[in-house]
Amino acid sequence: MSLKHAILVALSEGPKSGYDVAKQFDESIGFFWRARHSQIYREMGKIKESGLAVAEEVPQSGKPNRIVFTITDAGRETLLQWSREPSEPPEMKDLFLVQFHGIEHIDLDGLRQNLMRRIETHQDRHAEYVVKHQLLEDTNSLADLGQQLALEVGMRWEYQWVDWCTKALERLAPEAIAGMTNVVPFQKEGKKNAE
Repeated sequence: MSLKHAILVALSEGPKSGYDVAKQFDESIGFFWRARHSQIYREMGKIKESGLAVAEEVPQSGKPNRIVFTITDAGRETLLQWSREPSEPPEMKDLFLVQFHGIEHIDLDGLRQNLMRRIETHQDRHAEYVVKHQLLEDTNSLADLGQQLALEVGMRWEYQWVDWCTKALERLAPEAIAGMTNVVPFQKEGKKNAE
């Protein structure tokens, strides 16, 4: 997948300014495909130049005019062609796991602290996905179903990371896990939400 396709997905939902697309990345698409705002704006210019979207300047009172992009038929066809291409699972690339591979040569206290931070980060992301998923539960559109399914993968991913980090911390520093009161309740609730 390229950033171009992620932006075309955003534009397929309706005309948007660069700011709107960047905001959508921050609130939804970005859970699964990260990009800096500067990358998004630059790529939107390329999409326009290649005829996959058109741009219209919309006057605003008291502030700069908005440039609103609308996907073209060629852009929709590009999305269709892209959707037919096989998608390979991404290869794992995580320096944190490399630290475990070389565990005898690193600072164990730093690794334990990193595990605790990872648990909190993955718990927070899981909770965010659960909230977004719940907001979509009473809707019946195909678009909402697609977002629900993507969020369910995210929920499972975050749950599995919390589970693994917790078990690793228990093996490396049982006393550290005893002081983390919010880990066990998450696992009980997380299993229900993730499965």
